[in-house]
Amino acid sequence: MKGAVSVRGVTRAYGNVVAVCDVSLDVAPGEFLTLLGPSGCGKTTLLRLIAGFERPDRGTIHVSGNDVTAVPAHKRPVNTVFQHYALFPHRTVRGNVAFGLEIEKRPPAEIARKVDEALDLVRLGGLGNRRVTELSGGQKQRVALARALVLEPDVLVLDEPLAALDPKLRKEVQIEIKNLQERLGTTFVFVTHDQDEALVMADRIAVMNHGRIEQVDGPEALYERPRTRFVADFLGVSNLLEVTPHTRDHGRVRLRTASGLEFDADDDGGYELGRAVWVGLRSERISLVDRAGNVLDGVIDDEIFLGDWTDWRVRVGPGGDVLSVGEGNVLARSRRRGEVVSVCFPPDAVMRLDDDGGERPGG
Repeated sequence: MKGAVSVRGVTRAYGNVVAVCDVSLDVAPGEFLTLLGPSGCGKTTLLRLIAGFERPDRGTIHVSGNDVTAVPAHKRPVNTVFQHYALFPHRTVRGNVAFGLEIEKRPPAEIARKVDEALDLVRLGGLGNRRVTELSGGQKQRVALARALVLEPDVLVLDEPLAALDPKLRKEVQIEIKNLQERLGTTFVFVTHDQDEALVMADRIAVMNHGRIEQVDGPEALYERPRTRFVADFLGVSNLLEVTPHTRDHGRVRLRTASGLEFDADDDGGYELGRAVWVGLRSERISLVDRAGNVLDGVIDDEIFLGDWTDWRVRVGPGGDVLSVGEGNVLARSRRRGEVVSVCFPPDAVMRLDDDGGERPGG
């Protein structure tokens, strides 16, 4: 039970803007859960509600089995790592990490021991006497982690703590934080708008949109089977098509776009003949070489060079639907715009999406 988080029917509004709308979510003890979504989706507000910096207008929040809905932040077994670290520039590294223990009036010997343990944990054991103004961005981030962890919270919440780091360092620290969380077994609730970061670090990901949770799943399940158009688009599914199923045979369903493009998909039981539905296709599941599965004739319309990868835009079908096709640059070097090609993808690459097309409250 220690470290479990339970959010039930929580709503938080600011005037006419509903930031979090009727959200329910469970976080298991020792789990690394990431709240993922664009700016304004409600993820930081939900994090602040869990941490106690905001109170819900409706609903309840339990941490480690206790109702903390009305409990202020400093009395919850929850600590926070902020986006900009909020370190004290006039204090040393040791002084920053010791601050919370000093506020609790712990004995000096205990403070010294716990600070040493926390600094060793984040690999800053030799830097305790430095001022934080002398540290790199990655080192400051570790000090913020040590300061939060030294109080041994049941839950640690992290509000985009890697946003200020350069891309190379950010990737290194992602792995460090994930490894640290696994060693400690502490429950982490992590906020980010970066889908790659979420996929690397999280045990489960809750994707938020307009104050609601659209989908909660493990990284692989979320990537392979997004449930809605929003989730698919946010997780980088380049090809989103509105289609109508018109025949079904031997575990396959034949789909047709409004412009007349036709292809097969595996029948998952959710398709209704004659009823329009959205589907997604990842560009990396489409080939310009293999001729198995769905084969569509097309013409290369445009290209986007991405270093070791090229994203081709190919017009296919009688109405000129455009598909994004990813290809490694060893193969891509010989291709040119205007070239006639065959686009191929297996029926199991087609992802059926649940989407009512309606607007959601929030902001």
